[in-house]
Amino acid sequence: MDVKGTLIVVFAVIAAALAAAAWEIWLERRLLALWQDRYGPNRVGPFGLLQVVADMIKIFTKEDWIPPFADRPVFVVAPGIVVVTTLLAFAVIPFAPGVAVSGLDVGVLFFLAMISLGVYSVVLAGWASNSKWTLLGAFRAAAQLISYEVPLVLSLLVPVMLAQSLSLQEIVREQGAGFLGGYLSGWYIFYPPCWLAFLVYFIAGIAESNMTPFDIMEAESELVAGFNTEYSGMKFALFYLAEFTEGFTLAAIAVALFFGGWQPLVPAWEYFGLDLVFSALGRPLPAFAAAAAHFAWFVGKSLVLVFVLMWIRSTLPRVRVDPLMAFAYKILIPVSYT
Repeated sequence: MDVKGTLIVVFAVIAAALAAAAWEIWLERRLLALWQDRYGPNRVGPFGLLQVVADMIKIFTKEDWIPPFADRPVFVVAPGIVVVTTLLAFAVIPFAPGVAVSGLDVGVLFFLAMISLGVYSVVLAGWASNSKWTLLGAFRAAAQLISYEVPLVLSLLVPVMLAQSLSLQEIVREQGAGFLGGYLSGWYIFYPPCWLAFLVYFIAGIAESNMTPFDIMEAESELVAGFNTEYSGMKFALFYLAEFTEGFTLAAIAVALFFGGWQPLVPAWEYFGLDLVFSALGRPLPAFAAAAAHFAWFVGKSLVLVFVLMWIRSTLPRVRVDPLMAFAYKILIPVSYT
């Protein structure tokens, strides 16, 4: 792919990540309202779809205020770090065969490296704000994110060892036909050690993405808003955007490593019957139709996991700091070693 084509793909994926985050915000509001017996956004546009647009206009027009007691350069740079690292992690997601910004041979390591760098943004934001609430939030974030990275990394070793590859594209391909004479795809989630690895990954991923019940670094009832208390306007929006983008990224990586990526459960359903239609017409299945079918499978499975994330967020209370850290060191890490 030439430079022009690469730039097109990069901007397309960035636009897709931003659109996915905006859609996820709207979906979460609607689902939380449904589960908590209230209305949610339903005034601006049909089904409240334009509420996200209205919120973006409000954020863009708010005053970009920086506290006079803050460390100005670090305060400004911190939100950008988390957005860049989140989008870079998004870049290795294999939506379809050959469809990714970067098909790195070490895609799993790259993903882990990018989400590990996100802790610097939170710590710098909390420290640069020069507030006791933000500093406490930064300390909590550093302890939580570093602790839960250990079981997260260990859980990903299982699909990597099964596929004998660090490439996300290759791991997805290895989950092709595997059961009942090829009738069922060999998703790694069906292998005995993998369901436990997925459970550890999913729990640690919720903690890494700062979602309830692991949102102690914000904890509005204790720390005002935690590390981003002093942020407003566009800088606050960057933290908010990164959180939702990271949630979709974690779900997408889980789909690639444990749920077959773009592979359906039954190989005969791979193209939703489009192959039979074109075969009846005496024509080969167009490449764009095959790519669209694979993309639909991948995104559909990712959205199911996003739905589960939101379900957990709406039903479970926030965990206290000491049980949260004890859970990582006394349960998750020993289980991930087994």
